[in-house]
Amino acid sequence: MEMSRGLRPLSAVVLAAGEGTRMRSSVPKPLHRLCGRPMVLQVLDALAELSLERVVVVVGHGANEVTKVVQAEAPAGLVLEFVEQPEQRGTGDALAVALTAFPDSYADLEEADLVVLPCDTPLVRPATIAALVRHHREKRAAATVLTAVVEEPDGYLRVLRDKDGRVAQLADDEECEPDELEVTEVATQIYCFGHNVLAPVLRRLEPDRETGELRLTAALEVLHDAGYPVTSIPANDPIEAAGVNDRAQLAAAGAELQARVNALWMRRGVTMVDPEAAYVDVTVSLATDVVLLPGVVLEGSTTVGEGAVIGPSSRLVDCEVGRGARVEYSSAERAVIGEGALLGPFSVLEPGARLARGERAGPFFGRP
Repeated sequence: MEMSRGLRPLSAVVLAAGEGTRMRSSVPKPLHRLCGRPMVLQVLDALAELSLERVVVVVGHGANEVTKVVQAEAPAGLVLEFVEQPEQRGTGDALAVALTAFPDSYADLEEADLVVLPCDTPLVRPATIAALVRHHREKRAAATVLTAVVEEPDGYLRVLRDKDGRVAQLADDEECEPDELEVTEVATQIYCFGHNVLAPVLRRLEPDRETGELRLTAALEVLHDAGYPVTSIPANDPIEAAGVNDRAQLAAAGAELQARVNALWMRRGVTMVDPEAAYVDVTVSLATDVVLLPGVVLEGSTTVGEGAVIGPSSRLVDCEVGRGARVEYSSAERAVIGEGALLGPFSVLEPGARLARGERAGPFFGRP
C-alpha cells in the first residue's frame, strides 16, 4: 500500500477546524467516534499507510481538545504538526493556514505534492488515496479531485468539464445550467495538489457572496482558467466519498465501517453468527476460532483468546478474555476472564475483577 518517496515529496493536510453545527453537540466534530475511534483518527489511519513527509492538522473549534486526542491516539510513524485557524473562514483559508507549517523551500519544489482531505471522511481507504496521488502524478496535473458517480447528485458539487475533458468547475445546484443538472459525477472534498501552485491560487480566491468564506472548491476553477491541468479520478466505491455532517450520516458511516471490521475478522477466522448484530471496535483484538453470538458489543482494548465464545447479548469494555472462556448474557469492564472460565448468564464484573482459570461466575456482581 505504501508509495515510494523517490525524489518527489508527498505530504498531507487534514482539515479539522470546523464547528460542525449540524452535529448539535458539545463534542468537537472531529472527535465523534465510529467503531470506538474518533473520525479524525480514522482519516489519519488511512494516511498512515502512505509514505508521507509530514501531516499537518488544521484545528479550530475545540482546538485544544482535538490536538490532545490526536497526539495521544495518532498512529505511530506519522510526523504530525498542528496549526490553528483562529477564525473559521472556509476551507480555502484553512489550507492557507496549513501552508504556514511548511518550510519556505516547499513552495519552490516543482515535484512536491500535497493531499488535502477533511476530517469527516472516515470511510476513505488508503488504496484510494494512493490511486489519487498516482493519477495526479501520471497526468502531471496541478490539481486532482477524487470524484464519485451517484444516482442522485442533487445537493452535491457536480464536476463540470471543458471541451477537452478537463475539470473546469465544481458547481452546486444553483450554479448549474439545466443540462448540467444531468451530470452524475460529483466531487468529494479530497484533493491532490502540486505544492508550488497552492499559495498563488489561494491568494486569488474570492469570498463566497453569501457566507464570506473562501472555498477550496473554487481553487480548481482558478487553476483551470489560468491554464493549469486539472484532473479527476473516481472512487471505486462511492461510499468512500461520504462525509459526516450530522448524526444520521454518522450512524450510516459507522454501519459501513463496522461491516468492514467484521468482514476483516471473519476472514481471519472469527465466527460471527449474525455479523449485523456484532459490534466490535477497531481497537479490539480477536484470536482465531472466537465465536461471537448475536448482540455482542466489544469495546476499547478488549482482547479475546482462541476459541472463546462471547454472547449472546454481552458487552465487554477493556477486558482480557482467556482461551476457551465463555461469556453469556453478561457485561464486564476492565476485568480479566481466565482461560476456560464462564461468566454468566446475567453477571456483571466490575473494574479490576478477575475470574480465575476454569472459574464460574453466576448471576451476581463480581468484585475485585
